Amino acid sequence: MAFKALVMEQEGEEAKGSVKELELSDLPEAEVTVAVEYSTVNYKDGLCLSAKGGGLVRKYPHVPGIDFAGVVEESSDDRYKPGDKVVLTGWRVGEAHWGGYSQKARVKADWLVPLPEGLTPRQAMAVGTAGFTAMLAVMALEDHGLKPGHGPVLVTGAAGGVGSVATAILAHLGYEVAAVTGRPETEAYLRDLGATQIVPREELNEVVKRPLESETWAGCVDAVGGEMLARVLGQMKYGASVAAVGLAGGAKLPTTVVPFLLRGMNLLGIDSVMQPYDNRLRAWQRIATDLPMDKLEAMVQAATLADLPQLGADILAGQVKGRVVVDVNG
Repeated sequence: MAFKALVMEQEGEEAKGSVKELELSDLPEAEVTVAVEYSTVNYKDGLCLSAKGGGLVRKYPHVPGIDFAGVVEESSDDRYKPGDKVVLTGWRVGEAHWGGYSQKARVKADWLVPLPEGLTPRQAMAVGTAGFTAMLAVMALEDHGLKPGHGPVLVTGAAGGVGSVATAILAHLGYEVAAVTGRPETEAYLRDLGATQIVPREELNEVVKRPLESETWAGCVDAVGGEMLARVLGQMKYGASVAAVGLAGGAKLPTTVVPFLLRGMNLLGIDSVMQPYDNRLRAWQRIATDLPMDKLEAMVQAATLADLPQLGADILAGQVKGRVVVDVNG
């Protein structure tokens, strides 16, 4: 039975993607075959769609797509049966393993999570790895004591995928959200998501001048890293935490230990790829209850498999706002 997929193939030293027809026999061996309904576009997807594979793709031909949601067609694992709705994020699917830019996918049962009640496959992919990571970040901040009323929570890279969902979740939970963006045209979008304060990126992009500044933020979801994260660390309130989820501004962290020693603050690393099953389930259940679906819908732009090569380039260039939902059957 033939199906369509976006396949990356090498041409010389570079890879190029196009929509191809595949057979079930082309899929890798694993316990669960899923009829994929929707996927999405994350920064990692942009890397995997690039000519060099972003250092993530191990071999070609390759089907990218680090997220997907759909319905189980076949399963040799007792946890899943035909007709079950499932979601997958992480586990290096779409990087080392064939992913969700396909009408069919075959993966290990351990990598799947049942789709929570109240979420459709399309909504799950409007969330995707970006939204899942945002929820993990909010949970980590709350696990370390953050509560509404403690003060403003900063979200850097707020107009991106992680930042958009983090802003919507935090606002829905009653937090005062300060959204950082380098794109002034996104202000109305961010305020619609619930941001009460817009912080121009240039205000935080300066190199750290002193290790401690005025105590300003009760918490932070940081998708930028680099010099901006270093600057933010010196502005956190006593005992506050920063959840680090990305490095769009660079991997180096030019700071000192002073904020940790004198303000007792926490820097929390958020990994969504290898997250244990129980915490995955907890995060998806929280998403179903704590992410307002009308706000989620406002973030979405629709796409098909044929749109993916251009969207991959766009997200690497910082030109994608909110979330992309890919209808693999469209």
